Amino acid sequence: MRRRGVLAGLAATLAWRGRARAEARFEITRSPEEWRSRLTRAEYKVLREAGTERAFSSPLDKEKRAGLFHCKGCDLPLYSSEAKFDSGTGWPSFYEALPDAVGLRADRSFFMTRTECHCRRCGSHMGHVFDDGPPPTGKRHCINGIALHFVPGKTAQGQG
Repeated sequence: MRRRGVLAGLAATLAWRGRARAEARFEITRSPEEWRSRLTRAEYKVLREAGTERAFSSPLDKEKRAGLFHCKGCDLPLYSSEAKFDSGTGWPSFYEALPDAVGLRADRSFFMTRTECHCRRCGSHMGHVFDDGPPPTGKRHCINGIALHFVPGKTAQGQG
């Protein structure tokens, strides 16, 4: 009986998150079918259902070249390699996003409150922001590598 109650609570939380995401308005919107045709099953799970990829599974965690990290859903540049650091968590981490690139909202899933970050243009889930990052911001944007694609070359400062 107890397990059934926990599962019902988890299902209600996930349903609430799905409704909140569906009610949000973004510049780029697509039907679930359109998203599924553009993304792999794993990408869809993370970007559209707020899933999490397995730690240490993304090659972008170890990416060290200069460049920009773009949203896999709409190609908006989100993070510069200049703000990337090795957090040791197994996910690409950044101390800040590019200006006007990500949106933040409270994520109350799994019986805790975290700060979720998403692409401000298409609403795709990127990961979460924590208060244990390095200077100058003290923030750690812990991002699913599967939600990003890397474009080598120019950075936020225009240097390549």
